[in-house]
Amino acid sequence: MWPTLLLGLLATSVAGWIFTAWFQARKIRKLERSHEEIQVEETLVFDFLHGLGEAFRESIRPSELHRLIVEGATRILDAHGGALYVTDWAGARLTPAFISKGCPPLVEVPPQILQQAAITPITLESFLRSHTVAPGEGMLGRIWERGQPVCFNDLSQAPELAKLRGSAFGAESVMAAALRYGQQDLGVLAVANGPNGAPFSQGDFVVFKSIAEQSAFALYNAIIYSMANEKKRLDHDLEIARDIQRILLPAEAPAINGFQISGINVPAGQVSGDYFDYIRVDDERLGVAIADVSGKGVPASLIMAICRSVLRTEAARNPSPADVLRKVNRQLYPDIKEDMFISMAYLILDLLYTDGVTEALNGEGEEFGVDRMAQSVRASATGGAPAIVKRVIEDVRNFAGSHPQNDDITLIAIRKT
Repeated sequence: MWPTLLLGLLATSVAGWIFTAWFQARKIRKLERSHEEIQVEETLVFDFLHGLGEAFRESIRPSELHRLIVEGATRILDAHGGALYVTDWAGARLTPAFISKGCPPLVEVPPQILQQAAITPITLESFLRSHTVAPGEGMLGRIWERGQPVCFNDLSQAPELAKLRGSAFGAESVMAAALRYGQQDLGVLAVANGPNGAPFSQGDFVVFKSIAEQSAFALYNAIIYSMANEKKRLDHDLEIARDIQRILLPAEAPAINGFQISGINVPAGQVSGDYFDYIRVDDERLGVAIADVSGKGVPASLIMAICRSVLRTEAARNPSPADVLRKVNRQLYPDIKEDMFISMAYLILDLLYTDGVTEALNGEGEEFGVDRMAQSVRASATGGAPAIVKRVIEDVRNFAGSHPQNDDITLIAIRKT
């Protein structure tokens, strides 16, 4: 009896040890698997952040950045699909920037689209890629408006999506977050699982919110980078325009027996709307023109270039200044907007100037005026035309002091010798 009892106890003990060992081994395997999963997740997140960093180094296109964000989020969270909606230029609506294949619809889909999609799936895809979202409209609009990230494993809080639940197109679980950086609304990022997809865990939601924050930072940096590049490109274009404009203006004054001539153009910005020119009418006559196009900058400079071309064409075949200006006016008038005009003088032997001289302001808002200009001319007249131009410019700058130049300045001095 005792041997049998001892054998029974021994068998029970061995079975207990085996169960305990199996249970402990199972716990160890579970912990190891959890540790491995965490390591994999950390690697995926690191790769995602690294990819965003590389994107800026390589001057990536916005569309490619949008793809990286969505595909990175779906890969890390093992979601069926994802979508990124960005704010339009006016900040009034969300527009689809990238929707991955396999992403369930995240907006309400009209019944007729669903019916057509059952026959031609591209119908649904086309609808989703073109449908924009207003603030407060559907799940995406509410999230964009409120700014709070959400994790829905129960779509009762997103009734427009719950209608599709259980269908081939329906979402079963969704995580979405508004993308904001500082005071800038950038859009909404979402990931979703369709039929047979696992619900998202609280850990998934924590990771998703982190991805959304990094994505907002990346999108904001992309906007700043794009703006900086655009400004750089515009500055380069303006520099080219200024160089071209320098070519259009006289490089030096012509040598005319009995006259000393000097001219200068000082733009208020990178390009000027003022214009002066010397036009050789024939061997014995020289046309002199000075003009001021209303406004400043590129629009004024373009009108100036057109004006120069028309004036030179008319002046070469007509000896009458009045006739030339009438014909120039007739040709330019149809092409100039109502709020633009050109003030021009042609062939006047005196000091020719635009209102950038007399209307130059100092710190007190006082204008330089005709009297001060006359004083500058009298004080430098004995030095000849170049001295007059130099003195007037110096006196205007000294008068203005630190006040910025608010208009183009153009001068021509013609002195009878």
